[in-house]
Amino acid sequence: MTEIDLRRRACIVGAFEHPTRKAPDKTSAQLHAECARGALEDAGLTLSDVDGYFCAVDTPGLGAIDMAEYLGLNPRHMDTTELGGASYLSHVSHSVQAIAANKCDVALITLAGRPRSAGGGIGATGPYISPDTPDLPWERPYGWAPAPMYALAAMRHMHEFGTTSAQLAAVRVAASLHAQYNPNAMLQTPVTVEEVLASPMISDPLHKLDCCVISDGGGALIVARPEIARSLARPVVNVLGAGEAYKGYLRGQVDVSWSAAALSGPRAFAAAGVSPQDIQYASLYDSFTIAVIMQLEDLGFCAKGEGGRFVEEGNLIAGQGRLPFNTDGGGLCNNHPEHRGGITKVIEAVRQLRGEANREVQVPGCTLAVASGLGGMIGGRHATSTLILERE
Repeated sequence: MTEIDLRRRACIVGAFEHPTRKAPDKTSAQLHAECARGALEDAGLTLSDVDGYFCAVDTPGLGAIDMAEYLGLNPRHMDTTELGGASYLSHVSHSVQAIAANKCDVALITLAGRPRSAGGGIGATGPYISPDTPDLPWERPYGWAPAPMYALAAMRHMHEFGTTSAQLAAVRVAASLHAQYNPNAMLQTPVTVEEVLASPMISDPLHKLDCCVISDGGGALIVARPEIARSLARPVVNVLGAGEAYKGYLRGQVDVSWSAAALSGPRAFAAAGVSPQDIQYASLYDSFTIAVIMQLEDLGFCAKGEGGRFVEEGNLIAGQGRLPFNTDGGGLCNNHPEHRGGITKVIEAVRQLRGEANREVQVPGCTLAVASGLGGMIGGRHATSTLILERE
């Protein structure tokens, strides 16, 4: 069956990142509403223009049903796809499909939460799991949690390819060099490789500074038909290609040295008709430093096993390297709202394509970017979503 060509069938016309990193005085619903308002104002649209709503389980109550009422929406299409941190990139892809199928004209995507105010931790212990969860007796007794599962992948990558802790630390160094120019970033002070390695060990080989921040806040995106996009006083950002993938335990043939991005990435590049060598900027999911190194390899920016060296050579640093990444500081330094950094990856890619990133980290003449989202645990079952975005 031939897939429908979705290139340039819809555009991202609004993007907003909530400036709050700790919001004890706000509800989750309020944060969603403030993000929606910000994205609509950025686009030059109103709530009455929205006829499609996309969200995940971070929405409170009955999810999309309650939020549609709270926001005053009257959508004719709704999508509540849940893929963890990858959800919001998939929502962009799904909104393009919905627009192409005439299910909606203007789609709103929101993410918001307040885990920092609620006392969320660094991921060394697992989240609450319902007693009905089928994997509960098989995984939870053995320390199933984000940090140990990412550490498992990091340790295997080190064993297979000689990746070092210093190379992992170089990811954090690059993110911190960018975060110093972001006044909203939680951690704005640049760090050195030595400082990363001197930070407390969370789950061997991952140190504290190999792990993302915990923040409140959120973000929102507006996706619309091209004719609507071109009627607005904003640069047009086309969705050029998208891909989604799932990777589990492969019926016992476990190999944690690669991620589902090795599947979603090629699908996105093929749909867009471009190659990794064409990309000028990358927003890569960075819940942990090892995730960045593996995505670099799996998306085709370097060979498998070469990610550590790629980072060590400074290739992720704006103004220096050949693939600037996460120029807002990313999840490692800027924010990681509701333990889900996917939507902020798209937001910073949009800023780069519009030429609206901080001038110290803006990629000159940026016209093609990739955004990569990851949900679940890279050392176990997880999903990825990849977007190729283009400035028209």
